[in-house]
Amino acid sequence: MTNQAEVQFVSDGNGNAVGVIVPIDLWREIESERETAYLLQSETMKRRLVEAGQRREGIPLEEAREKLGI
Repeated sequence: MTNQAEVQFVSDGNGNAVGVIVPIDLWREIESERETAYLLQSETMKRRLVEAGQRREGIPLEEAREKLGI
């Protein structure tokens, strides 16, 4: 995780914190956690995520691209 000292607070003229600047790696981690929390609100998505996490088989990236037409 990012060192707290790397987070910068933005203040207004009265010294009130009005914003924050965070390193991009920390921001991506926060966004990933928010997305996961959102997905876990759905029982269907929760089941799919658990199943995907337990899956030990897969297909090569090129095969997936071909199937998706990308």
